[in-house]
Amino acid sequence: MADALPLSAPDADPAWIAGHPRIQRVPSRELTLFIQRDFLSAQECAGLIERIDAQRRPSTIADANGDGYFRTSETCDLDAADPFIAAIDAKLAAFAGIDPAYGEPIQGQRYATGQEFKAHTDYFEPQGPDFDRFCALAGNRTWTLMVYLNEPTAGGATRFVKIGKTVQPEAGKLLAWNNRLAPGRYNAASIHHGMKVRGGVKHVITKWYRERPWA
Repeated sequence: MADALPLSAPDADPAWIAGHPRIQRVPSRELTLFIQRDFLSAQECAGLIERIDAQRRPSTIADANGDGYFRTSETCDLDAADPFIAAIDAKLAAFAGIDPAYGEPIQGQRYATGQEFKAHTDYFEPQGPDFDRFCALAGNRTWTLMVYLNEPTAGGATRFVKIGKTVQPEAGKLLAWNNRLAPGRYNAASIHHGMKVRGGVKHVITKWYRERPWA
């Protein structure tokens, strides 16, 4: 990993992330997208899966669109007071170079066979009916860090629709991407599809960072 970066801003510095060893930057003019294999160890992945399976609940979406099958996974808000989770959280912040104060709690997701999250963006639409509810205090989402915790038997890839990039699940693999281009300008090219799991189960964790400190 690159030398420590002062953690003060809600946005990651792509040039700094690109300095991490073994980092891959996906060629795209529209989306800053990084891939880091083996970001988490097998032991870290197993500990996260255990916690997700123990606390999962049906996933929800903001700005409901009437499609009851839009997001069919299960979700778990991981406990930041758990020392194991706190260590993962610090590891993610150090990778991104973002002050942890800007981060939402880490969320775990579980996708059983047949479950998916159709194409969506992680930022909240400024004109959406739920925008004030989710963004009044901490602002919108700036960066997403997502880590696959295991590999399903079949399916479960992440498809970045507008840039034509599909990433296959691999235990410990991290994806990081920008959700905004500048304050008030959000990145439509970040739209992505958590594709349907065709066999087995997929677990991931997701960490979102905000424009202002998380209350």
